[in-house]
Formats: sequence, C-alpha cells, structure tokens
Amino acid sequence: MSDLYVQMKQTVIDGEPEEAAALAQAGLAAGLSPTDILDNGFVKGIEEVGELFGSGEFFLPELVQGAEAMKAAVAVLQPELDKSKQGRRTLGVAVAGTVAGDIHEIGKTIVCSMLSAAGFTVTDVGCDVPVETFVETVREQEADLLLLSALLTTTMPNQAKTIEALKAAGLRDSVKVMIGGAPTTRAWAEEIGADGYAEDAIEAVATAKTLLGAG
Repeated sequence: MSDLYVQMKQTVIDGEPEEAAALAQAGLAAGLSPTDILDNGFVKGIEEVGELFGSGEFFLPELVQGAEAMKAAVAVLQPELDKSKQGRRTLGVAVAGTVAGDIHEIGKTIVCSMLSAAGFTVTDVGCDVPVETFVETVREQEADLLLLSALLTTTMPNQAKTIEALKAAGLRDSVKVMIGGAPTTRAWAEEIGADGYAEDAIEAVATAKTLLGAG
C-alpha cells in the first residue's frame, strides 16, 4: 500500500485535483482507513508543497494547485471520516474569512486548506465578511481560533473592529485571533491586540499550532 500513499502525496505536489480524488477513492476501495489515507498520503504531499514554497522552489500558483488537490481528496474522504469512529483528532476549531470591503480570496483559501490538512476543523466564511458574521460564527462554532485576512490598507481597520466586537460580545477571552494579508504586519497585530500574525500559509499553520498549544 505504500506505493498508493506515494502516488497520493505526488498528486498534491503536482497539483492534480482529479487524480487526487481518484486515488482517495481507490484507497477507500482498497480498504484503507480515511485517516491513514490523509495522514500517510495527502498530508505528506501538502507538507512537502509547504516546504518547497518556503524554500522558494514553489511559488503561489503551485501552492494554490496543491491546496486544490488536497481539497479534492478531502471532499472524497469527508463522508467516511464523518462516519468513522476514529475521526481525526482535531487540533482546534478555526473560523477564517476576509474582512468587510475586501473581496480577495486566494490567500485565505490556501490558509484554510493548509489548516484543514494539518488537522484543524475549519469554517471558511468567505470574503467581504461583516464584523457581526465573524462574531456569530465564532459563537456558533465555539471556535478556538479566528483568522482575519485583509489585502487592502483601507480594510485593515475592520480587523481591529472585529476584535473589539468580540470583546463586546464577551467572546474575546475564549478565542485566539490571527491576522494576515499583504499590508498587515506584526506591529499592526500588536497594535490591535491580535494574538498572532502570519505572512503566508506556511507560517499561518505554524502560528495556529503554537497559539493553541498544538505545535
């Protein structure tokens, strides 16, 4: 079966969603557990994509393609994971979205895929998300982590407003808040009282694990 795992890993590195989905199906048909398929196959692939991106060998398109392949495999495996008594132990419940006024999607989508691959339960609330929606979703999901993306200097203040709204709702102490996006900085994260900052998807996963003590 190790050959199958190697092939699964490779489909993510090569960014091939259809092949990834087909191999996930083949793994289930061969009697492998969905958790093993993920952890021994596809997760290994996304980890390597992350390393290649971090070292400058891969660029954003390869990262996006790898995340898409990972997502395709997870979509096939999810029903079995849900049924399976041995569902993966989640590292934490995360909610992620791009703040109001901002329609940039790609970076946030990659972060969600990478977090999911790493073992977090992720709810992606999309882009141009009102402050109230973030607060409601954090409450509904009993989230451990909230990730706020802003790609415009004009929408960065909505990250701060969301943190203030969490305080007003009495939820701030129960959730860690991470921010990211091209114009944001570590200094901005400190200024608005966020718990963490990440420059890219790889750092986002590492920071999320650290914040929740899962690293």
